[in-house]
Amino acid sequence: MNSARRAELYRRMLIVAGFFLLIGVVIVVKMVALQTTPGVEGLPDTESRSFEPQRGSVFDANGYLLAVSTTVYDLAAMPKSITDTLGTADKLSGILRRPSLDILQILQQPTTYVRIQRGIRQEQADQVKALRLGGLQLEPRPARFYPNNDLAVSVLGFVTEDGKASHGIEAEYDEELGGQRGYRVPDRDAMGGLVYRYYPPQDGIDLYLTLDRNIQYLTEEALERGVATTQARKGIAIVLDPRTGAVLAMAVYPDYDPNTRDVTDKSIFINSAVSDAYEPGSVFKVITIVSALDAGTITPSSTYYDSGELIVGGRPIRNSDLKAHGETSIRDLLAKSLNVGSATVSTRMGAKKFYEYLNRFHFGNLTGIDLAQETAGWVRQPGNPEWHESDLATNSYGQGLAITPLQMVTAMAAVANHGVMMKPYVVSRKVDGSKVTAIQPQVVRQVVSPEAAAEVTDMLVYAAGTVADVVGVHGYRVAGKSGTSEMYTSSGTVDPNETVASFCGWAPADDPRLTVLVVLEHPQLEHYGTRAAGPVFQEIVEGTLRLLGVPPDSVRSASR
Repeated sequence: MNSARRAELYRRMLIVAGFFLLIGVVIVVKMVALQTTPGVEGLPDTESRSFEPQRGSVFDANGYLLAVSTTVYDLAAMPKSITDTLGTADKLSGILRRPSLDILQILQQPTTYVRIQRGIRQEQADQVKALRLGGLQLEPRPARFYPNNDLAVSVLGFVTEDGKASHGIEAEYDEELGGQRGYRVPDRDAMGGLVYRYYPPQDGIDLYLTLDRNIQYLTEEALERGVATTQARKGIAIVLDPRTGAVLAMAVYPDYDPNTRDVTDKSIFINSAVSDAYEPGSVFKVITIVSALDAGTITPSSTYYDSGELIVGGRPIRNSDLKAHGETSIRDLLAKSLNVGSATVSTRMGAKKFYEYLNRFHFGNLTGIDLAQETAGWVRQPGNPEWHESDLATNSYGQGLAITPLQMVTAMAAVANHGVMMKPYVVSRKVDGSKVTAIQPQVVRQVVSPEAAAEVTDMLVYAAGTVADVVGVHGYRVAGKSGTSEMYTSSGTVDPNETVASFCGWAPADDPRLTVLVVLEHPQLEHYGTRAAGPVFQEIVEGTLRLLGVPPDSVRSASR
């Protein structure tokens, strides 16, 4: 073998030896890494990461933004790194809209780290950055923002700083709004190398509500004025489209700003329209009369003799005016809101038939509305150890039972809608990227016949007409009924100054576009339903008809 071939063979042997040496070094390094790196199966604990999805936005029926996820900043300071604490406090005061003395006291704390303010907005953060001051730190975090402050807060609910959804739409649709968290998970490849498996986050869906921002604002303003005028403890108002069950507005006052939730009484977070039960009082007479008409127990021309008192189950039932009214029509029973009359009708129906109709109207059951924390209320019935024969009488005029405002307005909307009950709902469509899911109205059942519903509607137009100055709307026939329920003291006696005043009705009476319920709890200056809640009802109905562009009755009649 000549010298050239020996040199070539020697060179190739060096290459092969070097290759195997390199592989050996890599294997040794990998083995050392696997033996010395902490974590499960040799993987470093700190390599796993999660990625938060973007929470979906909430819009009203017309696309106006009601809730959105954004970035806020917590402003912190390292006091020992700040040389001019007084100057820093003065400059931050204008940006944060806080007294400079408050900020100065924070900056003078003997600590290495202190938080100055949580949740400042992007524009404030930009202003802090522009100061170029040492010793300050901006810490970004996701947050929920409600651009209209307290508007529709009883429906929306809120999301806390730690991302927990509470009440309303936020809680009811938390899983869909919240999306799914993404992950980066460390793993090992076939050669033992560190690799990552990435599972991207899935952003939450957007929700479009049935609420109309303008109708909601109108309702809240009217309710707040009503509470102030009567000095009521609380007010509740619901505007429902009886044809579909869509909630056009839902308000509870007092309310709060979901951005800050700066309140001492946390019970204000509860949506009393769906979560609190009350005795509806004489509004419930509408349910008694329409049920009796449907059952054939009475007719529109029926009469009864009102002696001013009726004994049922050994207990006396009296009219609120403590008077006898003699021979009385069913129409006047409703217009004058006579307890003896409604008790006479319910006892003629009998307990079995009366409570059968209450079950048809779903009293004592959830409506199924898509809002968190709905309660069912309660209705004692025969077979219940606590039921008494006198309940058949008192229940007929809305006492001795407890229902939610939503249940009451849903039942009244069924009468307005030719006897057809619709399931109430607040989300009209869901948007997930390019996928749009429309929520269709759902029929619950035909609770009474169209004929019975039409007959009681005519009676309620007459009843509302007797108090048109406080509930009537010029140009429209309005059907409605007031309610006043008594409150009991801790000793079990009735306090005439502690009432729940309400009014519920619909318009236009012949072709309803809205059913409205107004409830005022413990009004101090006006205790009765018509005079306390009626003006609020009137303002909401008049304004909503205008916003919806519903022509007056004369115009609609002429176009037929």
